[in-house]
Amino acid sequence: MATNTTDRISNGLDVSSAFSYDVSGVLPAYWLAMLRVITGWWFFHAGVTKLLESGLSYSYGPMYLQGMDGTVLGPLPVWMGNNLAWLIEPGVPLGETLIGLGLMAGVLVRLASVFGVFFMALFWVGNAGFTNGVVNSDLMGLLLFITMAVLATGRYYGLDAVIEQLSVVERHPRLKYLLG
Repeated sequence: MATNTTDRISNGLDVSSAFSYDVSGVLPAYWLAMLRVITGWWFFHAGVTKLLESGLSYSYGPMYLQGMDGTVLGPLPVWMGNNLAWLIEPGVPLGETLIGLGLMAGVLVRLASVFGVFFMALFWVGNAGFTNGVVNSDLMGLLLFITMAVLATGRYYGLDAVIEQLSVVERHPRLKYLLG
């Protein structure tokens, strides 16, 4: 299901070769699709649970950021927790839910994965005590999202494979950066 077109953008980058992974065989494609759906369920479940428990007032998000003062990111997350609570409280449950839905359906997988990387990077750095070492579940989640973005897992039994065939995507090949 990987695309074979050689769309070039203004700087000469070949989008299809730079951002695709040729899966030869059914088992790797099934594996990538399963990885995408399971990761999607993980985030969807986390988001929906927060929505059911707190609605759009998830106050733990800003509190979490305010507690990151001793991390590598320094004062940035603390500032975010203090000044962006109005965005973070609804953003965390909605973001997790939408990322999960996108991954499960295979729609805008790269875009969803970029946001997943952002979430997981904050979670990983936020647990900077690293009592269990640098390699922890947050890092594993971060690596899952990076893997889905790099390997364009939405193209394997996902709706991104269908969307990429639309004429609007063929006319605007840069859209493939969001798909896959």
